[in-house]
Amino acid sequence: MEKWKLLLGSRKFWAAMVGLVFLVIRNFDPTFAVPENETIAFVSVLAAYILGVAVEDGMRADR
Repeated sequence: MEKWKLLLGSRKFWAAMVGLVFLVIRNFDPTFAVPENETIAFVSVLAAYILGVAVEDGMRADR
């Protein structure tokens, strides 16, 4: 149960879920008109955020 609480409280998890939902909607809804270059930019920003949070968590664990 503790692992689920940690997962649901994770910023990395929620950023990944936002990206997943965005990509699923973009893929299956033809009226969701977001250009490919904006999709790439959005997913890149989410990936950078997730990596940044991972680095922050890793540096916090070293102390």
